[in-house]
Amino acid sequence: MLFRIDPSSVEPLFQQLVDQVRVAALRGDLPPGTRLPAARALAASLEINLHTVLHAYQVLRDEGVVELRRGRGAVVVDRGTADLAPVHDAVAGLVAAARALGLAPGATLGLVKDALATEEAR
Repeated sequence: MLFRIDPSSVEPLFQQLVDQVRVAALRGDLPPGTRLPAARALAASLEINLHTVLHAYQVLRDEGVVELRRGRGAVVVDRGTADLAPVHDAVAGLVAAARALGLAPGATLGLVKDALATEEAR
C-alpha cells in the first residue's frame, strides 16, 4: 500500500495517514493480518517525523483498526464482515451530486465532515 502525505494540506500529517489506513482497511485493500510498515521506515519514506507516524498508529490502535504488537509492529485487525454496500452507494450518489453542482472535492469533504460532527453532537 502506498501512502501519500500532502504537507501543504490544512489537515495534520498524522490525520492524513490515519484516514488513508482507515479507508484502505474498510475497502479491504488492507485485509486483516496485514502488517503496516515499521514506523521508522514509513516516516523515512514519507519524509516526516517518526513521532507523526507513531501518533497515527496510536490513533488507529485506539479506534480498533490496528493492533500494536511488540516486535511485529502495527497489524490490521479483523473487524468483522460488515456490509458496506449501502455506504458505498450513498457516497457514490453524493459524489455524483457534488460533481453535477460543480463542487470542489474539498468543499464536498467539508460538508461531509460538518454533517458527521453535527450528528456526533446530538
